Amino acid sequence: MSLEDRAKATAKNIEGKAQEALGNVTGDPEDKAEGKAKQAESEVRQGMEDIKDSVKRKLD
Repeated sequence: MSLEDRAKATAKNIEGKAQEALGNVTGDPEDKAEGKAKQAESEVRQGMEDIKDSVKRKLD
């Protein structure tokens, strides 16, 4: 897996957690929802990279 792709996914997760926390503090349901969506996107990206790594290991 590309270290760069892993870092981007981790950054997206952190961004999502921060936005969700901001939504919790301010009571803004839109911020909370967007934060959770960013975290979900990060999980998907991580999963895709894990699959790429698995396929690469099997091909090597």
